[in-house]
Amino acid sequence: MNTNQSKPERITRFIIALFLLPAPIIFGISEFAIVQASVGAILLFNAISGICAIYGIFGVKTCIVNDQNDDK
Repeated sequence: MNTNQSKPERITRFIIALFLLPAPIIFGISEFAIVQASVGAILLFNAISGICAIYGIFGVKTCIVNDQNDDK
């Protein structure tokens, strides 16, 4: 499957995930901290894989795609 995120977007998602993942450790086990960690886990998966499911649903791509069409 092709990626649908640009490299700067993936880096940004990774950095945000690093701040959100340890929330239950820092703030204690609460609903808010677990939600933060869950969002962080989703962002980390997106950053590593380069695939965002929401982008796929709406057909959005932020990466540069080199289409090799043979419309000659």
